[in-house]
Amino acid sequence: MTFDYKLIDSGNFQKLEQVGPYKFVRPSPQAVWTPRLDLEVWKKVDATFQRFSGGDGKWTIHNKLLPKKWTIQQGPVKLVISLTDFGHLGIFPEQDSNWTKLNQLIKSKREKQPDLDLNVLNLFAYTGGSTLACATAGAKVVHLDASKTSVNWGKENAQANGLEAAPVRWIVDDVQKFVEREVRRGNKYHGIILDPPSFGRGTNNEVWQIEDHLVPLLNALKLLLADDHLFILLSSHSNGYTPIALKNLLIAITDSDRADFQASEMCVQEIDTNRALPSGASCLYLHSKQ
Repeated sequence: MTFDYKLIDSGNFQKLEQVGPYKFVRPSPQAVWTPRLDLEVWKKVDATFQRFSGGDGKWTIHNKLLPKKWTIQQGPVKLVISLTDFGHLGIFPEQDSNWTKLNQLIKSKREKQPDLDLNVLNLFAYTGGSTLACATAGAKVVHLDASKTSVNWGKENAQANGLEAAPVRWIVDDVQKFVEREVRRGNKYHGIILDPPSFGRGTNNEVWQIEDHLVPLLNALKLLLADDHLFILLSSHSNGYTPIALKNLLIAITDSDRADFQASEMCVQEIDTNRALPSGASCLYLHSKQ
């Protein structure tokens, strides 16, 4: 597979990245070590992001020809890249392996059951990397995020992949309220994906706190699983939500005696070194009856 994102170096709480043809320096609290490369290499970038104490920040553009948007190939999907006010670029490369696993899992299931309408629910879906990995493999996807900007970005990514006509429902809504309605409607899904933030707000300013709301949400999601469901993918970038913690959360809502749990620390590998930058945790639950 092709990956247009590269982690060139990291250290001193920063990371030096190449995204397509462009290079950036962004904050990385996990990079507690010393960079490998000289400072002069770190200076030869197209833009630098500085984060302020309030969580927002500022880009300093060094290349005046840097476009507002460009597209990269990242594993099974193409992604539109753009600089945001919070330092995001529209890609989380630590999710690459998860996207590939989901893509291959769905392809394999559809090869065995080509007439199956395989339904996937992607919550806190952001710009849709997971949505596109599933849709590319032939799944029907509900893509939900409370941010209209993120959902529109996901639609743009779908167009970049030639998936504008794919069976994806793009929904701007509060996750908790949507899931409650889905339970009442009796809808079922073969796969559920969620990457909840530590804190967030819904479409009508509803508050999300991961420590208060994740467990009730998972209990509700259990009711949305089809009898022949395939997977739940839970990932997190919040402190304390380690791979084992995520596995324990999924064990509580699944038939754990008849399942496979793949819990791991999400990382981004530096090029040309054996160093990896830790970037959250994930656990993939695979139903044994798939």
